[in-house]
Amino acid sequence: MAAKGAGKGKVTTQTLRERKANGERIAALTAYDHLFASLLDQAGVDVLLVGDSVATVMQGRDTTVPVTMDQMVYHCELVRRGANRALVVGDLPFLSYQVSVTDALRNAGRMLKEGHAEAVKLEGGRAFVPTVEKLVQAGIPVMGHLGLTPQSINQFGTYKTRGTGAAEQATLIDDAKALEQAGAFAIVLEKVPADLGRRMAEATSVPIIGIGAGPHTDGQILVTHDMLGMFTRFRPRFVRRYRELADEIAGAISGYCDDVRNGTFPSSDESY
Repeated sequence: MAAKGAGKGKVTTQTLRERKANGERIAALTAYDHLFASLLDQAGVDVLLVGDSVATVMQGRDTTVPVTMDQMVYHCELVRRGANRALVVGDLPFLSYQVSVTDALRNAGRMLKEGHAEAVKLEGGRAFVPTVEKLVQAGIPVMGHLGLTPQSINQFGTYKTRGTGAAEQATLIDDAKALEQAGAFAIVLEKVPADLGRRMAEATSVPIIGIGAGPHTDGQILVTHDMLGMFTRFRPRFVRRYRELADEIAGAISGYCDDVRNGTFPSSDESY
């Protein structure tokens, strides 16, 4: 059953723009496989991001940097088959778009043709305006990503909050406007002060979807496995855990193992 307040129609890039214009918040989550995509879609999530966070969440890596284009296409195709209503956005992984605009166009095209995504996301601001313009001209919707950009973690050297100083705040606002002008339909804004999140939402006509960017953005996104309490290696301050499924799953599995070992599973009712 869809969540209260969730629309019934297919979510598109135009839907998101209309949501912002009407002051309606956008609910987004990550998805990496068909099962979770189906569950999230049926629950009323507006946007499913096939994030390169698959590297840390599903592959056990320390950063998002190692995930490959082939892997992202694979996960995107799984998610797309599970989503009927939500807009499916595929992350372009590290070095799939930074080398050249030609590379970016080829790889973004793969995300749509092979992964069946409906849009792509890339990190970076004004420096990637030519890339965004080329993709949009080719008919590929682009979502931007500003603030803390995980693919640049080796350059940053830390996951600390971005945009805490006046100069960086001005740059981020300028980057958002540049991406909007280039044709981006929305922008993810990660780990910045709440007041900057508000200012960036007010400065642009495209939706600003926050993750650790305060309550005044046009929408919110979290990693699904974080908000369900399944990923436990670290817990960012901006994550609200709606369940603690890691504990529940561990308890269920422990109970199963006990039942198998003491001979109470399967019972006569569970046998043929």
